[in-house]
Amino acid sequence: MLLVHEEYQSSFDVALKCAVECEHCAEACMGQAEMVKCARTCLDCAEICRTISTYMVRGSRFISHLARACAEICQACADECSSHDTEHCQKCAQACREAVKEYNNIAAVAA
Repeated sequence: MLLVHEEYQSSFDVALKCAVECEHCAEACMGQAEMVKCARTCLDCAEICRTISTYMVRGSRFISHLARACAEICQACADECSSHDTEHCQKCAQACREAVKEYNNIAAVAA
């Protein structure tokens, strides 16, 4: 029998990867006036990904609700980061797109 957190292990891994890439991107963008929106969006995205990973560990009944919000925020981050040519932004955008897919799957299954 799988424990609740083991059921979400692959989703947990995707969430944490996204959080790490977003933190890295935000750090790289800080101090550049033209990258403020990118940095702030990445920080928001990282925070929500860490939050949902905690909900996954607990097997919270609110995961599907949060997954919808996470997908929306990660999509916004992917859109913002993909508009920049830097390697860190492109890596972040890719991690966000993977997270959006994962969160949409969670929202559909857990609803």
